[in-house]
Amino acid sequence: MTARRFRSRALLASGAGLAFVAALGLGGAGTADARSADDAGPTTVTPAGHYFAATLTGSATFKAGSVIATCNVSSSQPTAGGGDASNQIPNAPANHNDAGPVVSGLNSPTYSSCSANLPGVTVSVTTSGAWGVAMQNADSPAATLTIPSGGFVLQTTGLANCTVTAAPAAAASLNTTFTNGSPSTLTVTDGMVPVQVTGGFGCPTAATSSVFNATYQVTDVTDPSQQITVTS
Repeated sequence: MTARRFRSRALLASGAGLAFVAALGLGGAGTADARSADDAGPTTVTPAGHYFAATLTGSATFKAGSVIATCNVSSSQPTAGGGDASNQIPNAPANHNDAGPVVSGLNSPTYSSCSANLPGVTVSVTTSGAWGVAMQNADSPAATLTIPSGGFVLQTTGLANCTVTAAPAAAASLNTTFTNGSPSTLTVTDGMVPVQVTGGFGCPTAATSSVFNATYQVTDVTDPSQQITVTS
C-alpha cells in the first residue's frame, strides 16, 4: 500500500450517507490537499508499540446515488492476543518519520446496526483484506486510510436487492483529520470512493462513487490510561 502525503484542512463529520467504507472505510479524494514529498514534515505517533482500536461514535453514512445507508456500530480492533502488527503503532524508532507519515496496518472494520433510506430493505456490510492508516503531523494532523480493492461491500435485500462494492478495480485512499485528545478522533467528511453498483429496480446502478461520513474514537488498547497522539 502507498501512503499519500498531504496537507489537511479541518474536516467535520456529518451523518448522511462506509461505503466507507472505509471502513473507516471508503477512500477517495476527500477535502485534504496533497502534500508534496518536500513539504511533508516530521511525524511521531505515540505510544510506540501500543495497540489501538478505532470505534465509531455517532453514525457512519454511505451515499451512492439516491441510496443512503447508515450504520450505528463499527470498529477496527487489534487481533485478539496480539501477535501481528495490525492496529499497532510501530515500535521505536519506526514510530517516527523525519519527512512523512507513520504507517500502520489495520484489521478490516466491522459494521452492524445498518439501515437504508429505502422502505422494505435490510442492509449488511462485509469487509475484508488488508486495510491501512498513514498518520501525518501538520498544522492539523491528518491520516490517510487505505481500503483494499473490493474490501468493502454493502448489500441491500428486500424490495431492492443491490450490491455496492467499494474500490472495485484497485485500492483506494481516504483523507481524514486526526485530532489529538482524550480520546483522540479520526474524522471523515464527505470522503469519496469509487464504487460499482449492481442489482435491479431501485438500485443506483449508474453511480460510480460513494460519499462517506464518520468519526472514530482512537483509543490505546495496550494501556487505556494513555492516549494515541500524532506530533512532530
